[in-house]
Amino acid sequence: MTTSTRTHDLVGIGLGPFNLGLAALAEPLAQAGELDVVFLEARDGFNWHPGLMFEDATLQVPFLADVVSLADPTSRFSFLNWLKQTGRLYAFYIRESFLPHRREYNQYCQWVADQLAAAGRIRFGFGVSSVEHDGSSYVVTSANGDVVRGRRLALGTGSAPYLPECSRDAVAAQAAGPALHAADYLTRRDEVLARESITVVGSGQSAAEVYLDLLTAQPDHGYHLTWVTRSPRFFPMEYTKLTLEMTSPEYTAYFQGLDDTTRARLLTSHQQLYKGISSDTVNAIHDLLYTRSIDGSAATTLLTASELTGMTPTDGDSAYRLELTHTETGEHYAFSSGAVVLSTGYRTGLPEFLEPVRDRLRLDDRGRYAASATYAVDRTGREVFVQNGEEHTHGFVAPDLGMGAYRNSVILASVLGREVYPIEKRVAFQEFGVPDRFRIGHDRSEREAGQ
Repeated sequence: MTTSTRTHDLVGIGLGPFNLGLAALAEPLAQAGELDVVFLEARDGFNWHPGLMFEDATLQVPFLADVVSLADPTSRFSFLNWLKQTGRLYAFYIRESFLPHRREYNQYCQWVADQLAAAGRIRFGFGVSSVEHDGSSYVVTSANGDVVRGRRLALGTGSAPYLPECSRDAVAAQAAGPALHAADYLTRRDEVLARESITVVGSGQSAAEVYLDLLTAQPDHGYHLTWVTRSPRFFPMEYTKLTLEMTSPEYTAYFQGLDDTTRARLLTSHQQLYKGISSDTVNAIHDLLYTRSIDGSAATTLLTASELTGMTPTDGDSAYRLELTHTETGEHYAFSSGAVVLSTGYRTGLPEFLEPVRDRLRLDDRGRYAASATYAVDRTGREVFVQNGEEHTHGFVAPDLGMGAYRNSVILASVLGREVYPIEKRVAFQEFGVPDRFRIGHDRSEREAGQ
């Protein structure tokens, strides 16, 4: 157990790509003595979604959405510098694709994290058990009693795998074979492949990647493969340039100005913008299904508009009985599956370790962070900042890797009282609200003001 009397200016809790980016952007300030930071991570090292690290999977954003470049393209922690330092810059150039492989992005993040850990800015193996406030600073305590103090916090605990309520008992019990969230897919893949039938539930990129992997492996194992989605179709990711302009400071500000009901409705309609499937993956699936159909139909079933409503072990405990409701016809139906992979997304929530300081936080009536324009979630608006826990207030861009550097620039500006990294105010060609010049009475008020 170690306790220090040192009080850091900023303590980061959790180390995903967003807090890693904040640590990297803060490093020059720390070296100059302007900002004292430390970031705490429960794991022994950085590892991003290891259960979905398929060999050929790529990011859905260009390499410029690394942890620093869109705030500071000259940073030594850029993805391009990592390529140069590892002797792969020309290979990446010749490849002529802006989308890095997911595995190399993870390796890049590990390279950044290792340098920051060596500089003392990151402490791995520090699992936070409680956060308290002693009247002057936040006291962060680990499970083994280590204590770190900070005037401010940056919460980067991310989101946790979400399971439909009807599946939770079955996943917890594992009574009839492998039943798991897609986050654990690659670590349990061999168990899944050994079953006579497999079902994938979900509609996004992860579900599609799991299904494609299982479809590719199917001839060697002979299982029947089913893919179920609640969506009315297998939605592709919308990736046109004017739509991409919605990942911008202007849209974030516009979204914040809407009422709660409108924001909730828009988030539902935005699913296709960030939870859809890449067209490359959709096409690869269809091409493989077509190839298999030449010699006879593939042993697979694709079900749309079908919501999972029940999941229980069968009488012989050799499979799971899946109960579903067709959302368009209203019909109820069921079938059995020897393995179930639930690619049902992730949800954010208030970590238990924050309960001692809950009264210092600004929460909405559903217990969610009520984040300000500067991503502050405490009542002073200057002490506690959130990373990727503000989707309901800032819009679908919250989990977007490309907006991470922007958010970190805003947070650092709030902490230091000045813009260390210039913060873009306008990047889109389009207007998201009603321009002032078109508002009724605008011209008249200008004329009156000039009299």
